[in-house]
Amino acid sequence: MDLSRLPAVPPLPSGFSGLLRARFGEACQTSEAIRTQHGASESHFPTVLPGAVVFAASTQDVVDCVNLCREHGVAIVPFGAGTSLEGHTLPLSGGVSLDLSRMDAVVAVNHADFDCVIQPGIRREALNAHLRDTGLFFPIDPGANATIGGMAATRASGTNAVRYGTMREAVLGLEVVTAQGKVIRTGKRAKKSANGYDLTRLYVGSEGTLGIITEITLRLHPMPEAIMAACCAFETLEGAVDTVVQAFHCGVPMARIELLDTALVRAVNRWSKLEMPEAPTLMFEFHGSPAGVTEQVETIRALAAANGGGEFVWAEKTEDRTRLWRARHEAYYASIAVRAGAIGWTTDVCVPMSRLAECITQTRAELDRSAIPTTIVGHVGDGNFHVLFAIDPDSPAELAEVEALNASIVERALAADGTCSGEHGIGLGKQEWLIAELGEDAVDVMRTLKRALDPDGLFNPGKIFSM
Repeated sequence: MDLSRLPAVPPLPSGFSGLLRARFGEACQTSEAIRTQHGASESHFPTVLPGAVVFAASTQDVVDCVNLCREHGVAIVPFGAGTSLEGHTLPLSGGVSLDLSRMDAVVAVNHADFDCVIQPGIRREALNAHLRDTGLFFPIDPGANATIGGMAATRASGTNAVRYGTMREAVLGLEVVTAQGKVIRTGKRAKKSANGYDLTRLYVGSEGTLGIITEITLRLHPMPEAIMAACCAFETLEGAVDTVVQAFHCGVPMARIELLDTALVRAVNRWSKLEMPEAPTLMFEFHGSPAGVTEQVETIRALAAANGGGEFVWAEKTEDRTRLWRARHEAYYASIAVRAGAIGWTTDVCVPMSRLAECITQTRAELDRSAIPTTIVGHVGDGNFHVLFAIDPDSPAELAEVEALNASIVERALAADGTCSGEHGIGLGKQEWLIAELGEDAVDVMRTLKRALDPDGLFNPGKIFSM
């Protein structure tokens, strides 16, 4: 989407800021610094300022903000940590940015049932710190220290998805504030249900366009008895990807398996002060019993050796694993840092495993014909990979080239019966590709749902599709 063609963001209605301050006091902020923080993103999209920022501290705060906005025709955009990459939280119509970060309580932990109830503003690292002494953990790890509410709204996944699934599987039920200011619950703590329409899955991944999540019931998992992590460099990208595919054919239940291409390994070494061999590299993590982990390791070692893999470099201590995965999680910043003054432009696609090696190698070959610095990182255990561009923000020609490369990457994925986004979501940047993937009729069904649940179009307008 070309934001330069959007109309100017309208100001708040006369007197509306006063109504917000009367209800929320200091929790309503209109300073330019606060508004800029909530109108910027980590992506290449330009900053768009909301008219005001409201910091909600309770479900009632959310209800009251929604009611005020509905009564005065003001757009409302939920905001968590601001770590999304497709412009999800940009207030395209101005209005109110509703910051949920102060709603960060753990309401309940149900040890015997392996679940917990939390508010949406808690971040995933804080949740796992709270759970540390319970023997349980929350496995969904998108890399960024995102809020759980934002992760639910964007159907996040990440490095552990290959074993533990995505937010779609992790969320058991939600409390949601509707566009009419009603508070609804979409599910209980039961592990399965056949009670009508699946409202939980409707709101998970809706990107704040259908309702505002104010409480989440999450599935938890027991901490594994043994954890081991390792890196292995390969002679070729094909050899690395083939190792992943063969591992799944052998039924190896890996917890994480990440691919870094040579350009990314070079960038990560420089950024995180590591000394990995500068070659296509797989990063593994194995969970289970000591005997089970040993068996997994030996199987993977044999497969890697047959596909051009080198020596395994192990990270068995907690601090070594933490350092290794921190380096992986900072790949975005490492990729940008290879070029002075650059900003990040990133895309992701997901394809069936049988087409993964073909898609990645063809993509890398195409990227090598460009002068723009690029890296590839993949959650290859589920067929998902990302391309990170370090672009000159002042070069329209470079931006046009990256958009063309992105189009080629997405078209290649769709031709392989894949999807235009495995985890970033649609937001602003993938709207045309959503139509290309599913067809206009399917997207019209989404528009029908949007109009039914948000008839005034005030919840995060302009995202996922145009109305």
